[in-house]
Amino acid sequence: MKVLIDIKESKVPFVLELLNSLQFIKMTPITEEKAALISDLREAVGELKLIRQGKMKGISAKELIDDL
Repeated sequence: MKVLIDIKESKVPFVLELLNSLQFIKMTPITEEKAALISDLREAVGELKLIRQGKMKGISAKELIDDL
């Protein structure tokens, strides 16, 4: 399982040391840009789910293109 966590800057050394001490955890650091992309994608998927459930109104592809 993969998990994305956001750590307060002052606690990063402690958390990294703790996680490195656990043999069953493999860590791969990601850049801020990749973290932002993952966050944006997660938000977009959440909005898509709401649209499919009828809880949020979507826009058509034509409207999207016209806005560009």
